[in-house]
Amino acid sequence: MASIIAISNQKGGVGKTTTTANLGAALFHLGKKVLLVDMDPQANLSSALGLTELPTTTVAESLLDRKVPLPIVTIMERLDARLALVPSSLALASAEAALMNKLGRELRLRDQLAMVSGAFDFVLIDTPPSLGLLTINALVAADRVVIPTEARLFSLQGLQMMQESIEEVLYLNPKLQVVGVVLSKLDRRLKEEKLVSSYLRERWGAKVFQTEVGTNSKILEAASSGTSVFNYAGAEKAAEIYLALAKEVLDRG
Repeated sequence: MASIIAISNQKGGVGKTTTTANLGAALFHLGKKVLLVDMDPQANLSSALGLTELPTTTVAESLLDRKVPLPIVTIMERLDARLALVPSSLALASAEAALMNKLGRELRLRDQLAMVSGAFDFVLIDTPPSLGLLTINALVAADRVVIPTEARLFSLQGLQMMQESIEEVLYLNPKLQVVGVVLSKLDRRLKEEKLVSSYLRERWGAKVFQTEVGTNSKILEAASSGTSVFNYAGAEKAAEIYLALAKEVLDRG
């Protein structure tokens, strides 16, 4: 069975989608079969992976109707590895509202992934920047959580809120654990970011990944071009960073 990891933080703009796309691509380059699930109605992950034309079915329809299987689009494939995507669309926003009247609404993604996860080594779920029903579905479906965060003072509140949310979700998913906190968009030239990153390592200890994702324009350019850093010219340094992060994830089981 696949290791299912939610990439989550209730604060926006901390690099959740970027982390999902490039960590997934890194695991693919390490020979893993990886499924990425876009659970954000903005569909930024789908765009970042170059999906310009959405299939007739997206994750929204599969959440609303158990009989509709998750649509899986292959992004890259070779003999020993695969990178695939369950796309999203704006329809997911209305689907979230409609789910409120459905039985087992928090379990819809978990049940759908149970049908397909056996074909993959990893499932990475990109989540919206809020603790709504879509994020709850992701946390209930996951075994573990990776929390991207900026090294800014106002990001500390987001981490605290995330920890409290995980404690709440344990009621529905007792196996959920934090695999790690990744410092994203880090600029060590700034005093605040050096201080906050040091505090985070003291507060969270070994839960903070040793690999830090620094500010790098090539990461943003790659996403805007609809590809990962592994397929974007000039992003070799960023690719090395995400490979190191992927190896840490593998080391943590």
